[in-house]
Amino acid sequence: MTITSLKLPSYAKINRLLRVLGKRPDGYHEVFTVLQTISLHDELTIKLSENGPIKLTCDDPSIPTGLRENLVTRAVEYLQDGFQQWVGAEIHLKKRIPAMGGLGGASSNAAVTLKALNKLWQGAYIDVEEFGPESLGADVPFFLIGGRCAATGIGDVLTPLDDCPKQYLIVITPKAKVSTAKAYASLNAAALTTSDSVSILSSSFTEPLSTNSSQWPLHNDFEGVIFEREPEIRRAKDALLAAGAQNALLAGSGSSVFGIFNNRAARDHALDNLRSEIGWRVFACHTLSRSEYLQALSRQSDTGA
Repeated sequence: MTITSLKLPSYAKINRLLRVLGKRPDGYHEVFTVLQTISLHDELTIKLSENGPIKLTCDDPSIPTGLRENLVTRAVEYLQDGFQQWVGAEIHLKKRIPAMGGLGGASSNAAVTLKALNKLWQGAYIDVEEFGPESLGADVPFFLIGGRCAATGIGDVLTPLDDCPKQYLIVITPKAKVSTAKAYASLNAAALTTSDSVSILSSSFTEPLSTNSSQWPLHNDFEGVIFEREPEIRRAKDALLAAGAQNALLAGSGSSVFGIFNNRAARDHALDNLRSEIGWRVFACHTLSRSEYLQALSRQSDTGA
């Protein structure tokens, strides 16, 4: 039976470690980061359309759906460029991952679209090595493999890491907006832009890669500047710690923070008070191993449409 449509989860990520090492000659920033997939997810329903255009709809009216406005439609175009014949797609995005939350929702959506169309079109080919800022963005390669990875370069040079035991999380996205571009601009201190930045970049944190990665501390270079710009985000982190999280951190370069709890019971106990905060989106979730991630994306889930 030929599958003509798929419904797949599109998972979020957190950054357990995020260091900005300096600004590169091409204008991007060199980073060292540790990425981790989590169970919070959107849902994508993708249906083949032999002669039709690329069409994207979304249940969240704030999400742009135009042909060049969303990474999902750009991912379809990316595959079409190397495909032998014209094939369209009708895609519906059920959105749950907060936009601009630093959780990688758009990149995850694009990666899952690539995986789904690779299967539906039976012949398209995804080469992770080809992805870069000029195509779909630095986070997309990570979402093609999931689990836990160290990343260097602009976040696109991946080193898969062994999975850690499952951890129970609460993710909070307060009512605050943080632009990734503005967050990076706020980090343009002298240490990142002087002529000495070349020597800073050359190290690229090679030493931590040779050590026991499970011992790396939680750290995010963006916390200082983002907490100063948006005190409500700092308050969300403090609330997680007060609610019993053993540790908490800004999730990426956006507005979300996550807390790690000792077990599911401790996490669930903390939820009620946190969910009472007006304007906060609060999600109970857990870390997702690479095998769990890839199994979820490989399931044959024909919608029958």
